Amino acid sequence: MKRKSAAKVSTVSESGGPRLTEREVAYRARPRALLVAVAAAMAPALAVPTAARAATPAATLTVASGETVELTSTTTLSALTIEEGGTITVPDGYSLTLTVDGVETGSELAELTDGYGGVATAIVAGTYTGTVVLTVATANELTYSTLMFPFRQALYVGGSGVVRKESVLASVVGGTATNTAATGVSITSTGEAFNGVYVSDGSYALTSPEISFTGNGRCDFIGYGAAVLGTGGGATLVLDDATIATKGVVRTTVIADDGSNVIVKNSTISAADGVLPDEYVPSSDPRYMIVVPWMLGLSGNVRTTNLLGTDTRASYINCDVSSENWGVLSVDEGSGCTLTAINCTVSNTGTDGYGTYAIGDVTEHILGTTFDVCSYATINWGGTVHYGDSTAEAVADLNDSLELGLTATELAALPERATVINSGRFGVMWATGAPVIIDGGTQITTAETTFLSKASAAVLTVDGSEGASISSGTGVIFQLMDTDNPGKTTVSGKPWSSETTAVYTEPTGTVSKVSGFDVTTATSADASATFTDISLTGDFYNSIRGGTSSLSGMNLALTFDGGDITGVITASAAKHDISTITSADYRELGEVTNTAQAVVNNGVIVSLANGAVWTVTGTSYLSALDIADDASVTTASGKTLSMTVDGTATAVAAGGSYSGAITLTVARRARPLCVDRYGPMGDLRVSHRPNCRQVGWSGGMMRGVLPMEMTARQYVSHR
Repeated sequence: MKRKSAAKVSTVSESGGPRLTEREVAYRARPRALLVAVAAAMAPALAVPTAARAATPAATLTVASGETVELTSTTTLSALTIEEGGTITVPDGYSLTLTVDGVETGSELAELTDGYGGVATAIVAGTYTGTVVLTVATANELTYSTLMFPFRQALYVGGSGVVRKESVLASVVGGTATNTAATGVSITSTGEAFNGVYVSDGSYALTSPEISFTGNGRCDFIGYGAAVLGTGGGATLVLDDATIATKGVVRTTVIADDGSNVIVKNSTISAADGVLPDEYVPSSDPRYMIVVPWMLGLSGNVRTTNLLGTDTRASYINCDVSSENWGVLSVDEGSGCTLTAINCTVSNTGTDGYGTYAIGDVTEHILGTTFDVCSYATINWGGTVHYGDSTAEAVADLNDSLELGLTATELAALPERATVINSGRFGVMWATGAPVIIDGGTQITTAETTFLSKASAAVLTVDGSEGASISSGTGVIFQLMDTDNPGKTTVSGKPWSSETTAVYTEPTGTVSKVSGFDVTTATSADASATFTDISLTGDFYNSIRGGTSSLSGMNLALTFDGGDITGVITASAAKHDISTITSADYRELGEVTNTAQAVVNNGVIVSLANGAVWTVTGTSYLSALDIADDASVTTASGKTLSMTVDGTATAVAAGGSYSGAITLTVARRARPLCVDRYGPMGDLRVSHRPNCRQVGWSGGMMRGVLPMEMTARQYVSHR
């Protein structure tokens, strides 16, 4: 059955040119849709200010319930009504975007369970008035894994500049735009999964753009719905003085992918959480991962930026970058990538979140940057991270090696700053062994454990010779512990391959020594930390249980090269506050209480060199201790330190090297109790003399009680 009616459509050139003749146009329902006549003229020359394209359209269009209207080219209207059940489509190979007064709007994602990843968008029913433009653009269909994502973007930039036929120019408002650069433009979206600027294998500069997106994206592993995206080995995208704010599920601000070089300068960038689809089930399947996996001890559904692909570079210079939760500067599914932050402010504005994420052998340069984060400065899953100062030399080196393009004037204007990290919980958390380097004047202050390694061969190097400092609110500087990540649950019969529904259960029972596991010698499979010329106050624990098929054991090897350490360094048993941790208890992950105990499969290997001093504050169990000739192990004034090795009392001496079951014990120093006289009933009177222990007062005299048989004039008491 077909219905035929007439509508008058006034066609207007998007360049603001003369109005074409009014004419009647027929349309009918699919499958034999008669195409609606539209203004076929494309965008004006890009050098013309985008605001000059405004026109006063007169046409209106109503799509009735149950009706499908197919458009073949861009249409400008004064009003559009889509009744419930009405649909506007475009031919295969094209995309459709609605803008009203220059704002992308009305687009709604399909459900995640539609069998195609929920990536398609449709214009929702409603009435839209103003300058209504329905842009029909050539499709930009990109594949990630098994899903195809139909990108729509305000500006598509290819190797030769802006590709008009793939751009939604009606959403680019104000300023000027050319094939190589745009200045002062504004891009606003209140719909879903619309991209701002997409640069593929071309070079483009955005100066003073304002980009505001509200509404969900769908996948930040490919950047579907991101504000700006650079992709391809030939792509260079430079943002200067940008203001970008997004609010929505995985509505990322900046994506760097596939070998591109993305440089962001002097900009303010923020991302806030959105509302999850009703049908969503938390999954770690990257195709459907739109919330942070809770087993990281985090919440949130948008990370501000993401770095992807092979040999991709993303650099942030003099920027303020924030996320509500989840994370700020993320890296995922990459190899050989480089993430750089110079003189930036990195923050979380919600309750959870990290500053940077390091995975896939990424290199991260964090220079002169201030972190104000809720949960972690960095989660390290296999990258190399350097926190240091933004010295002129260091910045110049990165400018050359990363092709940042900073001019001599820009370089001179960057002040030298130290990196400052303030975390509401932890500093660095390792989920996979990898290096972290801290130097210069870097200051790290954490409310809880500063360095947290979960069964990972962490490699930490801290150089305090230029003033670097570390402070832990709980007094724990380094914790090596078993992983409390419960992992994913594999599922079938659903669009996604896994769900994050597993729970963590605390292991119980006595740990047995693994034959052949050497707790006295460090290897590359162990966690290690070297501290040079730094003063530290806090404790170090290795609570690895070992004895399983996946982990025989793991040692903690600590080297103190100069400087001093005051605290406990020991093997331990660690226990969470609750024995079963579900997604609702995600903040319990990493929260453990330690009890010092003898080494089993968790060796603690300590070396002191170049005058290093360890002041022991409590019982410490080690497996190896090496003290250089000019180093020392001591305890606080008024206390004594003793050591046993394999149960044998052994002197703690400079130049000594010990291995085995080592126990360092701190006790209060013995003080004499001076006795003046005693009576036949054991009544003891003690006068106040120097170096004598006070026992108690009675009638102005010190009193105590000695056994009847004691007759000595002086009694030495040890407590």
